[in-house]
Amino acid sequence: MTAQQTARFWDKIADGYAKSDIADMAAYEYTLDRSSSYIRAEDEVLELGCGTGMTAVRLAPHAGHFIGSDVSEGMLSHCRMRAAEAGLDNLSFTQAMVGDQTFEGRQFDVVMAHSLLHLLPDLDLRLDDIAKLVKPGGLFISKTGCLGEGLSPKSLAIRAVLPLMQLLGKAPYVNSLSIARLEDLVTAAGFEIIETGNDPHGAPPVRYLVARRIGG
Repeated sequence: MTAQQTARFWDKIADGYAKSDIADMAAYEYTLDRSSSYIRAEDEVLELGCGTGMTAVRLAPHAGHFIGSDVSEGMLSHCRMRAAEAGLDNLSFTQAMVGDQTFEGRQFDVVMAHSLLHLLPDLDLRLDDIAKLVKPGGLFISKTGCLGEGLSPKSLAIRAVLPLMQLLGKAPYVNSLSIARLEDLVTAAGFEIIETGNDPHGAPPVRYLVARRIGG
């Protein structure tokens, strides 16, 4: 998919996505708790692929300034409504795609990508782009579905139907990452992994990862 096709896909499903329930609320709350523990009151935080802004609204109160970004303006319209309802004055949103020039020359204390990395083609290049957004010593926090991990019935079923759904425009690009491949790519981009683990209920596994940017 081109950037425009990707944006159109997510624009089309934004309203339904905003109304959908979180499949595993306990796992979601655990992720929020772990992520918030790494955010300091003075931090400038960037969330890539912020979707409808639910996570941004929950985590922004822990930061000095929180920016949510997404390729879809349809998703961002829901973000702005959520932020207004929450009355958060340290939260803003902007349309951006990983690897574009939106944040060129800027760096953040924390960059987050929840449920995003498995949707990015050329992930090695995109992780290099992400690394440039993180201050030396800053953190990259992600949660990623690893479709290439294991042979569970659900994983096999998704992999079997995904090409047809993509052909029909019913599914976005999805890469089949293994946990080892994901962590190798993150390390190769110049990060040191400091926390990693699986959502115990995920099938395929969902890998939570915190990494610190090395060097200057």
